[in-house]
Amino acid sequence: MTGTAPAPFTVDDYRARMERAARQAAEAGLAGLLVAPGPDLVWLTGYTPTAVTERLTLLVLAAGRDPVLVVPTLEAPDAERAPGARALTLRDWTDGKDPYAVTAALLDPEGLLRGPKGGGGALLGISDNTWALHLLGLQKALPGTSYASLTEALPMLRAVKDAAELDLLAAAGAAADAAFEEIRQVAFAGRRESDVAADLAALLRRFGHSRVDFTIVASGPNGANPHHEVGDRVIERGDMVVLDFGGLKDGYGSDTSRTVHVGEPTDEERRVHDLVREAQEAGFRAVRPGVACQEVDRAARAVIADAGYGEYFIHRTGHGIGVTTHEPPYMIEGEERPLVPGMCFSVEPGVYLPGRFGVRIEDIVTVTGDGGRRLNNTAREMVIVD
Repeated sequence: MTGTAPAPFTVDDYRARMERAARQAAEAGLAGLLVAPGPDLVWLTGYTPTAVTERLTLLVLAAGRDPVLVVPTLEAPDAERAPGARALTLRDWTDGKDPYAVTAALLDPEGLLRGPKGGGGALLGISDNTWALHLLGLQKALPGTSYASLTEALPMLRAVKDAAELDLLAAAGAAADAAFEEIRQVAFAGRRESDVAADLAALLRRFGHSRVDFTIVASGPNGANPHHEVGDRVIERGDMVVLDFGGLKDGYGSDTSRTVHVGEPTDEERRVHDLVREAQEAGFRAVRPGVACQEVDRAARAVIADAGYGEYFIHRTGHGIGVTTHEPPYMIEGEERPLVPGMCFSVEPGVYLPGRFGVRIEDIVTVTGDGGRRLNNTAREMVIVD
């Protein structure tokens, strides 16, 4: 698979993201945002520390103030080379100094955020993967403040992708599709699940993935477990095999599922596969701007429930994808947020018959101005493999 390398994000892209995050935080009633190393920091600044340790690294964002990245002095040279570094100020600290005091002074120079003793202070957003060590240090430095995870406080921060992000997600989806087209040609019968999974991982890397997050190969009765851990079961002729695989290509995720059959399927196996394909199509057709996320789940689930298999569809219909393979928004009952053009998420209904077999079909879909567009385009019909 060939193609030109994607254009890198610019310092202006990162500046706009940080401004957007600070603005959305203020609109949500947050006094500021604190972002530790992880996907949020990568998305906002392009910076990934070479190692995440007990030394504090934290991006401090607040509306009306310039963004500041607090970093250990010994890591400052790496941070200065990050693509978004010119859109922020670096504040380094040396061993022996209190990084939490440094951060508190940046976020609250006049001490206005720290309410009266015992509570009542400002609410701050903090990235989900911040170490407890650092959160406790911040609470001590800013007594009376309280904290909300970014997923709770700003769940849609990264949900709406711009054109460049959509191009990267489409390229990652195309690479996963290319991997499927190759894997369907290999021998399945007589090989271990782990052998096929290794083939899939190698194919994802061959087609440009820098990271493989998962390669589920669930054969026969193992297919009834949606998150089956690949094992040494030997795939047999007559098995249904769920393939679910993805990872990161140029920093953006892929995730697709197809269910193949080794040799000719039974009538029931064909019927269940066709049912899941119909449900997946119904979920996709429900995608359009303004529709609540839960309606995608309802559309897919209704098809399966009406056919009498509702109790065997045991997970949500979809999850968002971007710089991570699982992120908001979620296509699940109770999620009433409306779909917005630029959102990207999976549509992946399934039926899982304990002790027998499972079927799942999954595409990544992006919301367009008047509907949805699939980012995976391999056959959804039953594929027969050897």
